[in-house]
Amino acid sequence: MEEIHQDRTFQPPAGYIYASGWRILAAVIDFIILFFISFLIGLVFGVVLSILGSEQETIELYSNIVGGVVGWLYFALMESSEKQATLGKAAIGIKVTDMNGQRISFLRATGRHFGKILSTIILLIGYVMILFTKRKQGLHDMIAGCLVLKERK
Repeated sequence: MEEIHQDRTFQPPAGYIYASGWRILAAVIDFIILFFISFLIGLVFGVVLSILGSEQETIELYSNIVGGVVGWLYFALMESSEKQATLGKAAIGIKVTDMNGQRISFLRATGRHFGKILSTIILLIGYVMILFTKRKQGLHDMIAGCLVLKERK
């Protein structure tokens, strides 16, 4: 099991600040990208299932499952990659790190992704927290032990 050393005095590396409002723009870009990816995959998946004789409800169920898996893999794989960012985050110079400023694992990125469900179902309070916490962390960031940093221009 990965040992976690959280430096409570951690300051962002030179050239970075804690990301806050910029995260909204990154989320919009990622939403647009995921919408088109999911739409295309769902379309292909739906056509194949229709050809196989599946009913509409079954097609919708499997399309939703595939969409959820695509979203999870998009965020978890990209945020745990060398870039440490989704396409939306990379476009505006944001990256996800652990509490020590290091690259996160796929498992931690997965926890962060699914932590967003909790941030959402409590009336988005988990996201609003970003505006009020010292390190601009949402609930899902705190759960996963992550920071989101923005390149200072």
